[in-house]
Amino acid sequence: MRLYALCDQELLDKKALLLEDFIEIAKQKNAEILQYRNKNADIAFIKQQLIKIRKLYDGFLIVNDAYELIEFCDGVHVGQEDLRVIDKDIFTAVKILREVVGKDKIIGISTHNENEVLEANKMDLNYIGLGAYRDTTTKSDVSTVLGDKLDKIASLSKHYVAAIGGVQENDTFTHVTYHVIGSGLIR
Repeated sequence: MRLYALCDQELLDKKALLLEDFIEIAKQKNAEILQYRNKNADIAFIKQQLIKIRKLYDGFLIVNDAYELIEFCDGVHVGQEDLRVIDKDIFTAVKILREVVGKDKIIGISTHNENEVLEANKMDLNYIGLGAYRDTTTKSDVSTVLGDKLDKIASLSKHYVAAIGGVQENDTFTHVTYHVIGSGLIR
């Protein structure tokens, strides 16, 4: 299993866990990628957190949504709705995003079904997040749980696939590159 650790500030706050503690857990579990997600803070706080993470973690650092902070990390992950904020056409949105972040940075987007994976195949991306694999208590807007269909849908992707949503360390997949685990790391 290749681990992609999802560090969600809201979850850290809810569990009274320090950012440093989460990073230490991710390092102990050999996380190759760490994504920092904070849906509620201002850009200055997110920047401060990225700088702190960079000092403590030397794997790939991805920021969720805040592509304007790309200089402080290795890449950005955006959801379907966030792409539409950039441009109502998601293909144009990814082109704009690639121009902003540059060729040497990582771009990942969330996908939820076969159609979105096939669309993503036509985009200049480095990976897709695919899910949700199972119900999760940490995200309230999960509308589709793919379950065992996730691996079959993942086989259609030309990009690396990161399984998202309720993924656990012991889950096994054939066509998934990364297990994205957040709250599961700190149970």
